[in-house]
Amino acid sequence: MPDWPLDVGRALAPHRRSAGDPTMRVTDSGTWRTTSTPEGPATVRLVRTATELRISAWGPGARWAGAAVPEWLGSADRPEEFDPGDHAMVAELHRTTPWLRLGRTGRTWDALVPAVLEQKVTVVEAHRVWRELLRLAGEPAPGPAPEGMRVVPSARRLLEVTDWEWHRCGLDGARRRALRAAATVAHALEPERAGESADLQRRMCSIPGIGVWTAAEVVQRVYGDPDTVSVGDYHLKNLVGYALTGNRNTDDDGMLALLEPWRGHRHRVVRLLLSGGPRRPRRGPRFAPTDYRRR
Repeated sequence: MPDWPLDVGRALAPHRRSAGDPTMRVTDSGTWRTTSTPEGPATVRLVRTATELRISAWGPGARWAGAAVPEWLGSADRPEEFDPGDHAMVAELHRTTPWLRLGRTGRTWDALVPAVLEQKVTVVEAHRVWRELLRLAGEPAPGPAPEGMRVVPSARRLLEVTDWEWHRCGLDGARRRALRAAATVAHALEPERAGESADLQRRMCSIPGIGVWTAAEVVQRVYGDPDTVSVGDYHLKNLVGYALTGNRNTDDDGMLALLEPWRGHRHRVVRLLLSGGPRRPRRGPRFAPTDYRRR
């Protein structure tokens, strides 16, 4: 068992795209997750008891995936190295969320595909397209996984998806082109070739259609990067600004200035604020999802 108060659901939450995500299920029999690996697809089941964490895995990548589970859950993270300084709220959040660990998956492609789908659209729309893509092109989950679970389609399989199939999924041309461009160099983006977080971010940002926001979202998950912030996020800058100053509106530069005292752990502070920081009141209209299947 880990030596911290492990919460499997919270640890894996950054990788789950809605309750209907075909790559993750929470059932009475445990928490199920699919993943690609260097050895092939795999399904993992995690069962948390009072005294142990039971790990089962199936598929060609079962050995690799099973060995990766501790880092998924945050074993490589070092929250004890974080100094909240004299900011009372951040210090209190750090003290009261000992379960918060930044996990690392080591699988770029698995994080990159959904991140591209989330570019410049509502969460609802992105999650719907993610589900449709997995149903269309994802490989059935190995082993006795719950019905409907899928593994993210490989880069090769994604390149085989036709334009009319993309349209049926509801994906617009810009994100489609970014995914195809990323798929052509996917082999060079995995950590064993791409190097550390900053190196991977540079490689991804050299791909047409991949910017700093997408790159940040990926390295946060692939490396458990404690510092890289999702600059360009529609909501995050205002969330951070309101939590730290009470101001309703903040721009990206203002957000980074507020987070500067915690450089090295800026993403950790964002996660702390997301876990329990104050939220600004909701006002005004919300964006409605755009269904590109009707265009």
